[in-house]
Amino acid sequence: MTTPAPRPIRMSLLLLAYFAFISLGLPDGLLGVAWPSMADGFGVATEAVGLLLICSTIGYFVSSVTAGFALARIGVGWLLAISTACASAALAGYALAPAYAVLAPFALLAGFGGGAIDSGLNAYAASAFGAKHMNWLHAFFGLGVAIGPLIMTAVITGGGWSWRWGYAVVAAAQACLALAFFATVRNWVRHAPPSAPDAPDPAATVAPAGVPGDGLATAVATAPPATKVRIRETLAIPAVWLGVLAFAVYVAVEVAAGLWAFLLLTESRGLSAGVAGLCVSLYWGMLFVGRVVQGVASERFNPTRILVGSLFGMAAGAALVALPFGAWSAILGLAVIGFAAAPVFPLLTLTTADRVGAAHADRVIGMQIGGSGLGGALIPSGIGLLLGKFGAGALGLCLLVLSVLLIGLYAAATRTRAGSAVA
Repeated sequence: MTTPAPRPIRMSLLLLAYFAFISLGLPDGLLGVAWPSMADGFGVATEAVGLLLICSTIGYFVSSVTAGFALARIGVGWLLAISTACASAALAGYALAPAYAVLAPFALLAGFGGGAIDSGLNAYAASAFGAKHMNWLHAFFGLGVAIGPLIMTAVITGGGWSWRWGYAVVAAAQACLALAFFATVRNWVRHAPPSAPDAPDPAATVAPAGVPGDGLATAVATAPPATKVRIRETLAIPAVWLGVLAFAVYVAVEVAAGLWAFLLLTESRGLSAGVAGLCVSLYWGMLFVGRVVQGVASERFNPTRILVGSLFGMAAGAALVALPFGAWSAILGLAVIGFAAAPVFPLLTLTTADRVGAAHADRVIGMQIGGSGLGGALIPSGIGLLLGKFGAGALGLCLLVLSVLLIGLYAAATRTRAGSAVA
């Protein structure tokens, strides 16, 4: 079957998508720097951040799972506009919250908005923009997360203002983005990816299981299968659950490193708040740089080798953080983790069909995104409890254990690929 030529990319939507990914990452970089001040101001313990992470995860999980149904009903433009408005309102609520308990519902709302934005943009970008832009969009998410700590550090240490102003600045940015989405709703609908009848045949575009790289650009952007696949058939594939667990563990490493690095560097390694904030931004900045580089490398090198090397690089970085060699070791380790982790999420997402089959890919991607949200909240919350008991210096060991576990999960999913990826 001849594959139809891809539709030309609408540059205005592509640019807006890049700004949206930056905006999506901004709130994630705020909490790690702001939390010590927030905890002191509200009079709560360090591990109390777990409640906020759990609430945001619930919202993220619900919205990411239901986003597919919302896309069919209201379209991606309205989904992005409404979700971004919700995220802006949640951040404004953080800035105005009079007590710690008031933060919980706003964390729920922030997660709800973030999950829908993440799912909607990923679904649209995977089929409309191709593999290179998909990776670069995730790179700009990392840029947003890197800018977040800089904003909060500048507010707290530079201006001497309350942490609330940091959230207010990002809330205003989200509001501007929401207005842009509302203004372009018709464009997103009119230039949405082709529907199923016009889409390319999955058999003509997706590489067979076990052939790395050939299906990279189209693994996510496949058309729905001609015959309906039952949910129980998807759930019976071992690689599905291994993939969900791998996403959960990966995001846990990424989030935990960014969330608790400030505490590690200030309490365990003796750095000042200003220097520690810059180091946290360095970590997220390396995630951005790594994804920019990977966007080019994925077109020239074997993506499986890139992915495997990245997993071992994360473990090496975590080992550096765990070593008791002072601040320099922790800073270097965090930078290595950030750079090595950069291609993991995009490559795992784009190669989902290679592991589970094209007929199951769309459904499994939603499960993986939901699993990543759960892992990104529950596991870092548990690490917070461990740090409260054993000290911030235990962060490196926690990251190392999770990185090794991630390698094992990916290896297990690869071994079961041939038996589970049935198109």
